[in-house]
Amino acid sequence: MQALIFSTIFSTVFLLLNLYIYKRLILKLDVRKSTKHSLNIFLIVNFLGVVGYMLARYYVGIPNWLYFLLSLPIGILFLLFCTTLIYDISRLILSKAPLSDSRRKFFKKSLDISSLLLATSLSARAMYEAKFVKLEHVNIKIKNLLKPYKIVQLSDIHIGGLIDAEFMNDIVQRVNILKPDLVVITGDLIDIDVDSAKDTLDILKSLKSTYGTYYIVGNHEYFHGIEKIIKAVKSLGIRVLENENVYIGSDGKGFNLAGVYDVFGYRTKSHMPDLKKALLNTKDSPIILLAHQPKYIEEVAEEHGVDLVLSGHTHGGQIYPFRFLVMLKQPYISGLHHHNENLQIYVNKGTGFWGPPMRLGASSEITEINLEPKTL
Repeated sequence: MQALIFSTIFSTVFLLLNLYIYKRLILKLDVRKSTKHSLNIFLIVNFLGVVGYMLARYYVGIPNWLYFLLSLPIGILFLLFCTTLIYDISRLILSKAPLSDSRRKFFKKSLDISSLLLATSLSARAMYEAKFVKLEHVNIKIKNLLKPYKIVQLSDIHIGGLIDAEFMNDIVQRVNILKPDLVVITGDLIDIDVDSAKDTLDILKSLKSTYGTYYIVGNHEYFHGIEKIIKAVKSLGIRVLENENVYIGSDGKGFNLAGVYDVFGYRTKSHMPDLKKALLNTKDSPIILLAHQPKYIEEVAEEHGVDLVLSGHTHGGQIYPFRFLVMLKQPYISGLHHHNENLQIYVNKGTGFWGPPMRLGASSEITEINLEPKTL
């Protein structure tokens, strides 16, 4: 039922975006009628692709090549929408500028052509960037840490559709080469029914590290049977942190690793994050907390003792203009930040992607986090 509601709202929003692009870009272009007709057909086909994507993701099994084609329209439409906004503003400025009719006509024609080229080139660039998962290195100094540790963080893999066994095998191999002390997965691991994800999920058994792999749920797990997902992940030998903590390292020389449910639990009234419970019985050592959404940092800041939060969720904006919308909901979008004197947060941009196989100014990442003792 949740998937149906989400699909309906999602499709309606994109229908409105289509109408805006049609009225404010295509109708305003000084091009031949045949060109406008072709662009209108493209918009209709593109919207049908969005609807097809939602059906394919949640209801119908289709070949991967077709899933790839159906995934693209979401990103293309969003970039077309951003281009239309720029076009609209530029056209308004042009109409007010003190120019002769001939020069105004010349600049209008140039604006028409450059707008179409911009949308095309940005879409092509975004598809190209999505092919690569970068390895990000970050050194984080932790107060009272007695020896260094290497954590590899994965986040927002979104198994399903194009995130398949081949993709996961590559990720696991790259992680194992790093020889981490532990691996953490900070939510949104699965984005389809877990039974359909079994073969891809099983590949995570091959992750190798000194102290094992740890996982917390993200908001997308709530859409696909959170209990089933938790059970499936546990069956792989991965420790799921459900408002609880474990001690990493030799006694007195390690750190506490805690994890909470996602804040989406507040909406579902189940599997709600409980920081106090997660920090119960922690040892007198630094505390690293796994929390899917960066905005949970506000609750963490009210509790003393947490040194570092590892989050994901934002995808770094995934397609750059979208970054500004994400900023309305999240205090941090990507990278390392000092929230206050005692608390730091690192936000992973996502190892996979959701929706279109497109990234623009926000590469997918595997994060190698080197925790280092902070010297006074």
